[in-house]
Amino acid sequence: MRFYSVPAWQLLDAKKEKTAAPPEPELHPAGEGPHDLKAALARVEYRGFKALERASELLEQNEPAVFARSPNDLPALLRTADQLVTMARMHAGERAQVWRCTCGARYAVPVSLVRPVSLRCDRCGNTVEMDAAHALSESTDPDPEHMRINATRTALAEFFREAMARGWPVLVTRKS
Repeated sequence: MRFYSVPAWQLLDAKKEKTAAPPEPELHPAGEGPHDLKAALARVEYRGFKALERASELLEQNEPAVFARSPNDLPALLRTADQLVTMARMHAGERAQVWRCTCGARYAVPVSLVRPVSLRCDRCGNTVEMDAAHALSESTDPDPEHMRINATRTALAEFFREAMARGWPVLVTRKS
């Protein structure tokens, strides 16, 4: 499935003309893969339902189906966008700086908590200087799959917000 948004007047014109072809999408989220969209919407709620299940349900009734329409669905869709951004942040992890003792013990501290401090190694008792200048590396090796899913979550959240800001309905259709 895929989401897109068009001005409401295009939907009215399409109904009047009774054309089978849907209007050309004018606004759509960037970078969504077939599996990434399903993974991005997993555990995300929209109006008390799981967003993915709700979209599938709507597609069974009509295609393309209106997923959300401003102004009635505005608060619910914005909450969904907030959930997507929150999940992306949670799954992104936190950058950490890494230090190693002479015995080989590894110490990683989140970058936000790094302060110059000395501590005793748990293994050998030597002093480990935890100063940013003495850090061996910075751990930023997230899983590429998680990065893609998080990028999809972020793009989808931005898309939902932009569609609602423009007052355009959000439609869902089967990916062709």
